Amino acid sequence: MPLRAALFDLDGTLVDSLADIAAAMNHSLAEHGLPTHPVAAYRHYVGEGVVVLVRKAIPAKRAELQASVLAAYRAYYEEHLFDHTQVFPGLPDVLEQIAADGVRLAVLSNKADAFTRRLVQGLLPGVPFAAVYGERSGVPRKPDPTAALGVASELGVAPANCAFVGDTAVDMNTARSAGMYGVGVTWGFRSADELRIHGARALATTSDELLSILRSA
Repeated sequence: MPLRAALFDLDGTLVDSLADIAAAMNHSLAEHGLPTHPVAAYRHYVGEGVVVLVRKAIPAKRAELQASVLAAYRAYYEEHLFDHTQVFPGLPDVLEQIAADGVRLAVLSNKADAFTRRLVQGLLPGVPFAAVYGERSGVPRKPDPTAALGVASELGVAPANCAFVGDTAVDMNTARSAGMYGVGVTWGFRSADELRIHGARALATTSDELLSILRSA
């Protein structure tokens, strides 16, 4: 390209947060007398922001409870953000090495901005991210390219010189819409087929493969 910046999704890409997301939502659902879901089901509920997460988790006939379930979810998740969530193996080293190569790093998530920042600060404190953003009022969520293009502008890097690394169709669609190099990771919440179908230009199955892809992009 050559690569000058790499933007990373958070959940399912940098951190394995599924258990804590599922626990928080199931706690909120049970609190409202609604059926809960197995952890694996949340692989297909996450990725589009918490409002969509709540909508998918609640039975359609109980839509009137969405606001209350959302509030309960946020309150519980805030207290249990770090119960089980961990960085995927090998990624701190990958981030350190590509930063040493002169590539600027950023995080762009559809998770609430405050939770995104807390997780990055708590689990990846030594990584020199130049920008960290979650969902913010007034900024369209991924896959709308607005936020990704804003990060590229903030970093002073043309979109064509940016990689966007993620684990879902939302991320690959974001990369494509923003004119960035979409890199899918298969250790996250969705399948390699989904990533390919939605435009991944490269797929990484291990952290070492991710490093190689970014260095050769």
